[in-house]
Amino acid sequence: RTVTMGISLLDCIDPDGEKACEKIYNKITRLAGSLVSTVDSISSEYGIPIVNKRISVTPIAEICAATDARDLSPIAVAMDKAAKVVGVDFVGGFSALVHKGASRADNNLMDSIPNALAATDFVCSSVNVGSTRAGINMDAAFKMAGIVKKTAEATADRQCIGAGKLVVFCNAPEDNPFMA
Repeated sequence: RTVTMGISLLDCIDPDGEKACEKIYNKITRLAGSLVSTVDSISSEYGIPIVNKRISVTPIAEICAATDARDLSPIAVAMDKAAKVVGVDFVGGFSALVHKGASRADNNLMDSIPNALAATDFVCSSVNVGSTRAGINMDAAFKMAGIVKKTAEATADRQCIGAGKLVVFCNAPEDNPFMA
């Protein structure tokens, strides 16, 4: 079993990347501070083993549309630090939804994935490149092929775990809490 807490980060948008990181870290730690103990208590009370405790956040590309920062990996690092403080197994949402086209922030996020996943332990990333209705964003699909390879290479010393925490989707459900 798994329990996933969804957290909206829309109020963490800030043109200053450092302030955005601070807001994201503070919000995750404030809201999820008792998640693990609560889940463990419920697990004990009902005798149901809950193997993973996860957090899923608003796709980070949406949060970073206001910043001019090209490297978004500091946000992943802030998410990872928060995950370690609250004790969850995974935090997902270092993500972009590009099936209808990619914005500057979406491209910055995709370019940041290899470094972000190499610099973190608990962060998972996803990119939705297509949908039945919109079709496949072939530019994004091609770009992501290279990103998957770069992510594996960036974590080669750890059995390429970065690529194991990265998913390229088509038809990702809205508000999807998926984590690799």
